[in-house]
Amino acid sequence: MDWVVYILKCGDGSLYTGITNDFPARVAAHEAGTAAKYTKGRGPFALVYQELCEDRSAASKREMQVKKLSRAEKLQLCGL
Repeated sequence: MDWVVYILKCGDGSLYTGITNDFPARVAAHEAGTAAKYTKGRGPFALVYQELCEDRSAASKREMQVKKLSRAEKLQLCGL
């Protein structure tokens, strides 16, 4: 099963980076406020970036790379 590194733009304009192997369920959890403390109460969310990875290890490594980027670099990665 493929893993996805994703970036959501939160309702307050902030960016959230995460990984999942079931994207629809993860977005539903974010919308319900049960996925991550950071996103609770920050909806609605817009998917601005996603990148497929072959396994959880690769997704976790890529997530850490993306999280280390500055906001400007993340926006550039997303094409915003």
